[in-house]
Amino acid sequence: MGVMEATRTRSINVAVLAMGGQGGGVLVDWIVSLAEAGGYYAQSTAVPGVAQRTGATIYYLEMVELGERRRGQTPVLALTPTPGELDVVIGAELMEAGRAMQRGLVTPDRTTLIASAHRAYAVDEKSVPGDGAADNTPVYQAGAAASRRFVCFDMAALAERSGSVVSAVLFGALAATESLPFPRAAFEDTIRRAGVGVEASLRAFALGFDGTLAGAAGGGEGKVSGPVGEKRLPDLSPIGHAGFDALLGRIGRDFPAAAQPMLVAGLRKVVDFQDLRYGAEYLDRVAEFARLDGTAAGAPLTLAAAKHVANAMAYDDVIRVADLKTRASRFERVRREQKAKPDQIVYTTEFMHPRLEEVAGSLPAPVGRFIEGSPNLSRLLDRWINRGRRVRTGTVRWFVPLWVIGGMRRVRRGTLRHAREVAHMQAWLDHARRVAPTDPALAAQVLECRRLIKGYSDTHARGTGKFDRVVAMAVRLEGRTDAADWVRRLREAALRDEEGKALGQAIATIESFLPTDGGARAVPAPAPAPLA
Repeated sequence: MGVMEATRTRSINVAVLAMGGQGGGVLVDWIVSLAEAGGYYAQSTAVPGVAQRTGATIYYLEMVELGERRRGQTPVLALTPTPGELDVVIGAELMEAGRAMQRGLVTPDRTTLIASAHRAYAVDEKSVPGDGAADNTPVYQAGAAASRRFVCFDMAALAERSGSVVSAVLFGALAATESLPFPRAAFEDTIRRAGVGVEASLRAFALGFDGTLAGAAGGGEGKVSGPVGEKRLPDLSPIGHAGFDALLGRIGRDFPAAAQPMLVAGLRKVVDFQDLRYGAEYLDRVAEFARLDGTAAGAPLTLAAAKHVANAMAYDDVIRVADLKTRASRFERVRREQKAKPDQIVYTTEFMHPRLEEVAGSLPAPVGRFIEGSPNLSRLLDRWINRGRRVRTGTVRWFVPLWVIGGMRRVRRGTLRHAREVAHMQAWLDHARRVAPTDPALAAQVLECRRLIKGYSDTHARGTGKFDRVVAMAVRLEGRTDAADWVRRLREAALRDEEGKALGQAIATIESFLPTDGGARAVPAPAPAPLA
């Protein structure tokens, strides 16, 4: 067989960037099969990565039409993509499209860029204590500017709706762009020839095809439809339960309209956590801040209290964790995420490693204090706990004990953990109420500090430690006209890293201008360098 050192016909070059589980290899196989069925010679390569899950892989494909005269000859094609030489770049996730642009694979005079707008967050994004998600906007803007055509919408949602994977939706989007010289029917025949998940893949293909055409028809070429916007909060509509509906009625009567949706969401959370009486206690606590707000526009204190008091009251203890892990809705969600068929069995294995504090905290307060005050008993119990447990919640052996623990909410108010959480919460709310009459902005920032506390076990302990440090500094800052702004900066610094290094630096900055006796100045010191 002869070898062609060069071809007069320019090859069509395609790069696909995908992570494990997104079907990048299947998508490339489809494109190769499509090209070969259409009379083209096609070659594909893959360079696996090591980032995120099983790694982000770059698949590269070249195809060239040989024509009758060159049938039987083997063209010499590249093994890796060359910047500036790509006709199509496909990102199975938004940031993969961003990485393709960083590598120079996308050019405005040649490249059609196709990407799904959903996000699969990187480890660095997920490990930040606060919201560590990268801003998507620069990727959208760069995609529109750097490519000849940019097609981007939430293809993962369409894949889930069709019961398929995102690669099938991407294949449909590729067909709709007409970047390859093949009709829609040829793309669909390719899926049929593969013979795996044909019906679901064809449904996903059609959704991707139609979604791309809809964007173009609406003047959307070069534009994108990003992820879903703001979360919708519930309204005051009755649910048909007399006790809960009575509490909803109280929200409608006694609280400002601006805070009512957040109050409904908070009420649902605390009632689900405990009971209706607990929900009434939640409204009592928030009502104190509604009175302090008075007629203030936007009811800032009420809104902050509505959100963060609910989170404080619905803390994650052993009882809550066991309850959530044994709910039918959780098993259904796991099956749905794994795309399990009705006749398939799905087992979930949990690694549980509670600390001594969690175990003692779930006991009646006197018993828990006795255990913590007995070194020998604490060491013995801690040694048993530290072995950890791999728990299969789908088995009777583990489901029943967890289900029993989850049902202990009836005795939760008598536990050591509840006593400590209530005392800690009350001190925080007393602080906010005390400063509200003279500095409502500072009071709102103190309430917002509660977002530092979240999670379970070590995560909860670290967050509580940061919260206590920030609130302690808020006390020292009282009386300053810029106290609220400094507390906001401290909170943002605390959310920046898990270890609290940024928070330590922020506290050192504040201590550099506070009086050594711990008092506060009414007049701001010269403004230090911004922390944000």
